[in-house]
Amino acid sequence: MSKRKYDIVIVGGLGHVGLPLGLSFAREGLKVCLYDVDPQKAELVRQGRMPFIEYGAEEILKDVLKNKRLEISLEQRVVADAEYVIIAIGTPVDEYLSPKVRPFLELFSKLNPYLDNEQILIIRSTVYPHTCQQITNFLDRERGPWHIAYCPERIVQGHSIRELKELPQLVAGRTKEAEEGSYRLFSKLSPKVIRVSIEEAELAKLFSNAWRYMQFAIANQFFMISHNFGVNFNRLRDIMKDSYQRLADLPSAGFAAGPCLLKDTMQLVASCNNNFLLGQTAMMVNEGLPNFIVDDLKNHYDLSLKRVGILGMAFKADIDDIRDSLSYKLVKILKFYSAEVFCSDDYVKDPNFLSKEKLIEICDIIIIGAPHSQYRDLEIPSDKKVIDLWGIVSQEKHGTVESYALKG
Repeated sequence: MSKRKYDIVIVGGLGHVGLPLGLSFAREGLKVCLYDVDPQKAELVRQGRMPFIEYGAEEILKDVLKNKRLEISLEQRVVADAEYVIIAIGTPVDEYLSPKVRPFLELFSKLNPYLDNEQILIIRSTVYPHTCQQITNFLDRERGPWHIAYCPERIVQGHSIRELKELPQLVAGRTKEAEEGSYRLFSKLSPKVIRVSIEEAELAKLFSNAWRYMQFAIANQFFMISHNFGVNFNRLRDIMKDSYQRLADLPSAGFAAGPCLLKDTMQLVASCNNNFLLGQTAMMVNEGLPNFIVDDLKNHYDLSLKRVGILGMAFKADIDDIRDSLSYKLVKILKFYSAEVFCSDDYVKDPNFLSKEKLIEICDIIIIGAPHSQYRDLEIPSDKKVIDLWGIVSQEKHGTVESYALKG
């Protein structure tokens, strides 16, 4: 495809966005290099081992390494050897909960000596509105014009390999060459590629994550209201959805966390001069859920006399990523009230964690933090107090479980 050494170099190539994307392109026969600054991850990947859970990825990794379609580099000058340079770094927020745009400009400043304006630069990271224009202005000021595209990542973590083959991709370019090149590239992966403007692409990603975050918030608010009325929310939710398609997408209650939903909602709030009131309210509801749980526990128990166990420390089911997991916030609040807290997770490696069996044995109160599939068939003695917002624990296995069980 390319006259250069690589078809693609991915900056941030060993992360949750860059690595599955690189594997997917390499599987399609492209020559890919993953550039990153993490030597430990680089060594793992060179050995054919994934540094995090990504279903279906490790077999592809071994294959593309064997066939020399994938390389890993810790040297930033490698970007000079690619036709396409894809930026897949994280986009953090600062201490004021505002997005950090400066790291993007600093990154391009560091890469600039190795880039030329015949390359197509694709930003894959979620960005604050107008960030792409700022990057264009920054680069054009020196050696423009540059071919800059924005093609936002839209996958569910842990299932990127599958979803990259199934979901439509959005492509936008500041130049015709950037748009056409990005279209050709992502057409190798996706069944449908949609051409949009840069501004549409930036907002589409933020709106999608904020919408999902607000869906979780309304479910969590409904749960709190139901609980205060003594009503089992999971039972009520099943009743509401039964043969009623208008409510088919009403999620269960549970911790809404992770590295995207909250952050992207914050970015929208900041971009609207703090006038995105629905987003702000969603943050208050979702981030307040651990406090609601602890406050309710305090009304029933002296927490200083209880052992509390949390099953599931990852931010979502069946993965090993703990970034911004609200289970850790729950731990801190419980310890503040002198509870003795124990943690367990079948995916997260931590020497301080107990097995789920041991945790169930020694704890008085058990809270489901992440709805891992392994928890569906747990045998939990009936004298244990189970808090299961997700409704994942079998009521046949533990008859006292409700959407929020504090009886007995």
